Amino acid sequence: MVEIELDGQKVEVPPGSMVMHAAEKAGTYIPHFCYHKKLSIAASCRMCLVEVEKAPKPMPACATPVTMGMIVRTKSDKAIKAQKSVMEFLLINHPLDCPICDQGGECQLQDLAVGYGGGASRYEEEKRMVFHKNVGPLISMAEMSRCIHCTRCVRFGQEIAGVMELGMSNRGEHAEIETFVGRSVDSELSGNMIDICPVGALTSKPFRYSARTWELSRRKSVSPHDSTGANLIVQVKNHQVMRVVPLENDAVNECWIADRDRFSYEALNGEDRLTRPMLKQGGEWQTVDWQTALEYVANGLKCVKDKHGAGAIGLLASPHSTVEELSLAGALVRGLGSENIDSRLRHADFGNAAPAGQARWLGRPISELSQLQRVLVVGSNLRKDHPLFAQRIRQAARKGGQVNVLDGQAPDWAMPLKNVLLADSSVWVSALAGIAAAVAAEAGVQPPVAGSITDDARAVAKSLLSGEQKAILLGNAAAHHEKASSLLALANWIGQQTGASVGYLTEAANTVGAQLVRAVPGQGGLNAAQMLGGQLKAAILLNTEPAFDSAHGAEGLKSADMVVTLSPFKANMDISDVLLPIAPFTETSGSFVNAEGRLQSFHAVVRPLGETRPAWKVLRVLGNLLGLPGFDADTSQAVLAAALPGVAGESLVAASRLSNAEFGLGPAAADQSPVRTSPCVAPIYQLDGLVRRATSLQLTSDARGARA
Repeated sequence: MVEIELDGQKVEVPPGSMVMHAAEKAGTYIPHFCYHKKLSIAASCRMCLVEVEKAPKPMPACATPVTMGMIVRTKSDKAIKAQKSVMEFLLINHPLDCPICDQGGECQLQDLAVGYGGGASRYEEEKRMVFHKNVGPLISMAEMSRCIHCTRCVRFGQEIAGVMELGMSNRGEHAEIETFVGRSVDSELSGNMIDICPVGALTSKPFRYSARTWELSRRKSVSPHDSTGANLIVQVKNHQVMRVVPLENDAVNECWIADRDRFSYEALNGEDRLTRPMLKQGGEWQTVDWQTALEYVANGLKCVKDKHGAGAIGLLASPHSTVEELSLAGALVRGLGSENIDSRLRHADFGNAAPAGQARWLGRPISELSQLQRVLVVGSNLRKDHPLFAQRIRQAARKGGQVNVLDGQAPDWAMPLKNVLLADSSVWVSALAGIAAAVAAEAGVQPPVAGSITDDARAVAKSLLSGEQKAILLGNAAAHHEKASSLLALANWIGQQTGASVGYLTEAANTVGAQLVRAVPGQGGLNAAQMLGGQLKAAILLNTEPAFDSAHGAEGLKSADMVVTLSPFKANMDISDVLLPIAPFTETSGSFVNAEGRLQSFHAVVRPLGETRPAWKVLRVLGNLLGLPGFDADTSQAVLAAALPGVAGESLVAASRLSNAEFGLGPAAADQSPVRTSPCVAPIYQLDGLVRRATSLQLTSDARGARA
């Protein structure tokens, strides 16, 4: 450790640290613009100049390494004068448009100008103007005259997003931040540039001119999209969600969120929202009250049970539903005497299930992904399926970690890849068996099954046998594969031999939670494919649209006597008989269990729209109308305590409930015959009903490409 004196206080920091790091440890604030703790050091703004004893001039705190015995003064006359001089230069060309700037009220330049800016400018020349640029539907670059060239956005693209979409052209007063030859900004993490811009140069295009920051209430929440469980701050005005930004949590999402977490809120106030219960009468939709709708559903379920038996009733639930909703959904179906409930809507191998009470999971904490030295990713478009996981693995690759890939198409993950094994999904089992055989040959052990050892397989095996922190990660395509069980068994064997953890990236916000609360068929129950294949007479669809969310489509439900949809949106109108408006994540309390098994609860941030009701309340009342036991909880917390006893108050679900540990290699693993169909994987902006209805997200290049 190196000890320095900072404003008379002794501070110890690791060798190689900068003065800024010592100041952070000591709790001393040094004004800055270009410095950001998650980005490399640029030292371009010079706002952090401090006095270093024996140095001939003030030094930038962000780029001055500490030395033993160094004496630093951050509040001396020399330091303050230097900082005020820098501020004067920064304000020479900055437009005086704070009253209409979206950044007003949360602008670093505005805040620091109060303390370090002059009361008047000595410059009388005209301010420079920078022409506005159109870089896509998410980021506004209409006021680039405000830019102070801190290059945070440029460094974010290079280092975190992995794509240098923005750069600085020209020099001096002609310098501009812009894209290459007029291209758009298309990164799935691009919205973070808005957050880290210290002035109002980059702003949110959907939020633009819709509210002032001091008008907004700020409330914590959790992302309902992918399995990261990103922590959010939802900003609200007049009971309407106006903006979503990240809540810093280094263990989960650090200080970043994906664009679908940030901009999907547009769907919450869209025209497609369902605000009152609806019944289909004579082929026409009629608006009814809650009592009528619920009694219609309860009577319909009773009639189907009496006529066809409980086995003709089934429930299909989205894994984006909360723990509480899925728990009560299971209790409702099982209370009627049926085991037909499933949340694995895109799966093809339904035998690949964790033991009762356990769940497939990531296999290690999310925070450790950035420390991995060796990774094998099987069947995942990592960058689009899990943008924040990809960001962490990108950091591992930047530190020298080796990333190996087995996938059906050349990955564009914006990170260095050590080995890429391309194979059609129909022969992934054979390809993984080849890697297992290569590992066995290198380690001098018997291979689990016969496999063809190619040069690529041998290279992957050598990579996994070296290094220390290692992981084998199975993506959405591997989880939805026809031979998912075989892929898991082979991955587990390779993990055993190489010392790598084995885990699923998991598709949705509550994929792990759905397994823990048994939102899967019980003994003799029908799986999602069978239910969607036409074997039901009464179907309940919880927060899902089978036409988009399922590998099996919705045609089979047209033969059912009754289909009930619980959704925040006017969904499934061609196959449904009843639509019940349920609250999205912003209008209800609930919990999600993310990929690492972290239980995160949240509260409603706005009141329900129209006559919308939280789904757990709708299911509770439906259970009461059907006379079922166990539907007497008054709060979502009570439902959670009953659903996951012993873990409701903990941040991480007990490790005994998380397992990928089927190491046995049965006949299925040895069967390497090609499969019939490709895995069903949702494109990045088709993952769930919210992102599908977010206007700005559907205008992005990713969404357009998926439609094409």
